[in-house]
Amino acid sequence: MLPQHLWALISSAVSVLAATTSTKRATICNGHAQFCSRLYSNVTYVGAHDSFAFSSDPLALARAQEVNITAQLQLGVRLLQAQAHMNSDNVLHFCHTSCLLFDGGSVLSYLQTVKTFLDENPNEVLTLLFTNPEGLSPATVWKPIFDAAGISNLTYIPPSLPVKQSDWPTLGSMIDAGTRVVVFLDSQADGPEPVNFILPEFSMVWENPFSVTNASFPCSVNRIHGPLATEDHIYLINHVLDKDIIPIGSGVLIPDPFDASTTNGVTSILADANGCVPLGGNRAPSFVLLDFVNIGEGFKAADMLNGIASSIKQQCRQRRRFSHIEQQQQVGGSSDEGTAREGMAMGFMDMDFGFLLWLVGLI
Repeated sequence: MLPQHLWALISSAVSVLAATTSTKRATICNGHAQFCSRLYSNVTYVGAHDSFAFSSDPLALARAQEVNITAQLQLGVRLLQAQAHMNSDNVLHFCHTSCLLFDGGSVLSYLQTVKTFLDENPNEVLTLLFTNPEGLSPATVWKPIFDAAGISNLTYIPPSLPVKQSDWPTLGSMIDAGTRVVVFLDSQADGPEPVNFILPEFSMVWENPFSVTNASFPCSVNRIHGPLATEDHIYLINHVLDKDIIPIGSGVLIPDPFDASTTNGVTSILADANGCVPLGGNRAPSFVLLDFVNIGEGFKAADMLNGIASSIKQQCRQRRRFSHIEQQQQVGGSSDEGTAREGMAMGFMDMDFGFLLWLVGLI
């Protein structure tokens, strides 16, 4: 029989081993080991503007992306932006301005696609930034959809609001806690029916101007709420270049795919970011919002803003994964978009005809 002191030593060692093995900590966060110790607010993320409005059809004038949600995420997008409207069937859809122009399908279908990605990529922190122009209730409209998609229990809930730039948690701690989805809403999140995980955007995030047609992207603080000082907000740059196709009156702006390779180039993105740095507490932007994220060098620019050299191996891996997605789409389409994707082709045709009618009405 072992002496009592040896039993005590063995028992202590087993306890330490059990505690060590039961506490698994993330060692890679959003693709990089060094990100695990960085605050959420000290990382620059590439965002997809109007992420739902994807089409490979160049005649789909209202499109803002060429590739679907899954492809955007596989490429490295870590902020998805979308605008919601209640459609004629009283179902919340992602559409821009009007669902007659571009109907991206139901918010539920969209979030189910996002949930699939999150399940398959447990070490990724993702931000959802949704526009709520109709002022719909976070509690009675938005939250039930997040619940149904299975995302509510993955969201980050701050201990108090608003959250200062320096008070956000690290990516590693968010991943370890399983609270790796940050949800911002631009309207009503701080209204009479708040939800603890749906955060008021402009109380914590400021943006530079949008609907820009000037390729030099002059920076100014365009949208912000108190009580935090500007430098205590994180910020988003709308690095989205529009084209005025009918320069009469207020004009008609559409995303510009023809200059996307230049707009989404390193030179243009870094110049835009550097122009905003003095307004953002001498910090890089947290979010770089782009149209046509599969074109240009947006991810390389983000790596540079994060102080990380782009990995050639990682870029090749992304291209291979993206090629696989393209092949799936060519062979009957991917199933991850659910019912939303089934209606997209008709939506594109309807959108083009409706868009032309809208233009005629404006002239």
